[in-house]
Amino acid sequence: MDWNKDHIRETMLALETAALHSARENYLDYVSTAKLDRSEPIENDELAQAEVASDFAEALDDTLHDYADKLEKLGTIDFSPKLTVTEGAVIKLSGRHFVIAVSTSKFTCQGREIMGISTMAPIYAAIEGAQSGEIVQFNGQDLTIEHVE
Repeated sequence: MDWNKDHIRETMLALETAALHSARENYLDYVSTAKLDRSEPIENDELAQAEVASDFAEALDDTLHDYADKLEKLGTIDFSPKLTVTEGAVIKLSGRHFVIAVSTSKFTCQGREIMGISTMAPIYAAIEGAQSGEIVQFNGQDLTIEHVE
């Protein structure tokens, strides 16, 4: 398959950085709407909206930390060639390409669709240590490890 793993890492870093910036902007928007002007009387609906905005901001704060953790993790993963499914491997699993790193949505890299799988994902427990050509079971289905690099 000849994946350029440095390019994969850079693509993932760029996508996660963009997601972090977007989440940060949303967070700041919600934080600003959660603040009430205490110099004027506060209506009940204003208070309710501020509470909802505060709840959203708190949820987005967790998302910000998740993205920051992913970026840090991507910077430390060893993407050298692999013979078994382990962190830093790029695999072809039952016709689809995955990189064992952090969880991501599908993205295009080097003209092919690929998706990130975290080592914390349930499927990783089923495929960890497998080699090219092995068949593994996950959720009652046979999956073929077609290629590991």
